[in-house]
Amino acid sequence: MEPLSFITALFLGLFGSSHCLLMCGGISAALSTQVARETGASVTLSTLAFNLGRITSYGLAGLLVATLGLWLQGINDVLLQVMRTLAAVLLILMGLYIARWATWLTRLEQLGQSLWRHIQPLTTGLIHQGSLAKRYQLGLLWGWLPCGLVYSTLSWAATSGQPLQGAAIMIVFGLGTLPALFASSLAAGSLMQLLNHQWSRTIAGVLLICFGIWTAMSVWWPSHHLST
Repeated sequence: MEPLSFITALFLGLFGSSHCLLMCGGISAALSTQVARETGASVTLSTLAFNLGRITSYGLAGLLVATLGLWLQGINDVLLQVMRTLAAVLLILMGLYIARWATWLTRLEQLGQSLWRHIQPLTTGLIHQGSLAKRYQLGLLWGWLPCGLVYSTLSWAATSGQPLQGAAIMIVFGLGTLPALFASSLAAGSLMQLLNHQWSRTIAGVLLICFGIWTAMSVWWPSHHLST
């Protein structure tokens, strides 16, 4: 387990959470208010139940893609190098997106539309049910919503070649998105201003771009160095 991997995953979730607000913030806030009105449950518990379900799905996805990465590594090391290079490129695109310099990353969301068409109808019956268990189940389904931010993080988690580490990376990423989603539900404007301030997003974006470049160099530099 590399500490830098988890720190980076936390950064990805924290500073990419403005995109999460577009995808999940509205439903998270609406469901929280509905549960508080219908059952007397607190907004915090409602939001927590929904987001724990979402993060659980991220962890399962991380487990699956890291298992795939391990399998590819067993077939051919070159395939894993290609995956790591792709992950490095997506980290750079993530940095550009977070810094608000380019939005190419969002085009990845088209990849998951076919899966989401089968999952979305299952969410309809859960939206109007107020129990916390149902909110958790809704979060489990909502975690598969097409999201370029999630896909790029998954590509990076896949390169770990360790299923448990891949799951852990995605869970930490999901935890990073929690502050913004809680702030949306609880109307914590000061936190949202900090996360959306241009200088903080620029710093986070530059750090992610640097990490993406370092990841690419770590893949190809050793073989280049040995050949010289």
